[in-house]
Amino acid sequence: MSVAIYPGSFDPITKGHLNIIERAAKIFDKVIVCVMVNAEKKPMFLPEERVQFIRNSTKHITNVEVDFSAKLLADYARERNVKVVVKGLRAATDFEKEFQMALINKKINSDLETMFLTSEHQFMYLSSSVVKELGGHSVDLTDFLPEAIIPSFQARLHSPI
Repeated sequence: MSVAIYPGSFDPITKGHLNIIERAAKIFDKVIVCVMVNAEKKPMFLPEERVQFIRNSTKHITNVEVDFSAKLLADYARERNVKVVVKGLRAATDFEKEFQMALINKKINSDLETMFLTSEHQFMYLSSSVVKELGGHSVDLTDFLPEAIIPSFQARLHSPI
């Protein structure tokens, strides 16, 4: 069985993330979408909330599992016996950072390979940070977020953790 991990902070999951998940699910028998801790970011949602948002947004994809880990990705992959990480790329600047992380992960776990999927054109500009900014200005978010999470996202904007 071919299995891949799609890691990220997913704060919140966007339609761009969902597109990568859907495409990876066509390539692999199973995709583990793993909410990870990013020390550089101050999350808007708790890990449990992000996991639930992803579960709600991926119900239609039968070969997706959602998990959370505070471990290093390379260690998490080793524990799960997964050899492939899927990363989405929007632009050249994404590639530089993700390529560096792929090399570090490979150094820590020599069995781990990273597969890059480029964003489809309609998602090239989309990030969780952009969505948070737009949400703060009452922009219609239906083009950016899975509809299942929009009410919770908007509620959090008006009452942070």
